[in-house]
Amino acid sequence: MFSSLLSVGQKQRVAIARALLRDPRVLILDEATSSLDVESQHKIQEAVSRLPEQTVMVIAHQLKTVERADQIVVIENGMVVEVGNHSNLIAAEGSYFRLVHKLFSSEGNGQSANESSSSTHNSPGTQ
Repeated sequence: MFSSLLSVGQKQRVAIARALLRDPRVLILDEATSSLDVESQHKIQEAVSRLPEQTVMVIAHQLKTVERADQIVVIENGMVVEVGNHSNLIAAEGSYFRLVHKLFSSEGNGQSANESSSSTHNSPGTQ
């Protein structure tokens, strides 16, 4: 088959396209854009945010991937420690707040500060 001719990022885009074509009620994306360039990540995030009737669960290490989610679940040491949207979690000044500040301070130093978070996006019309 042609899969050996595709890059990892191309394989990820094909897998996401196949999943979207199936029109699932619940879509789980586990590090789905990790091998994509920033522009492709943004396009996929935009497309996923416009899904009309799906609930999308995104598991990501990059905070940028989850910050626009309807609901973010922060997990530390296998335990749920916070749940809310980006604004609420920042206002609470808990674990998520510290992760965001760690990211921004590390970016200023030229370091990477990826942390684990997961989010759930409910498209309009879903609960």
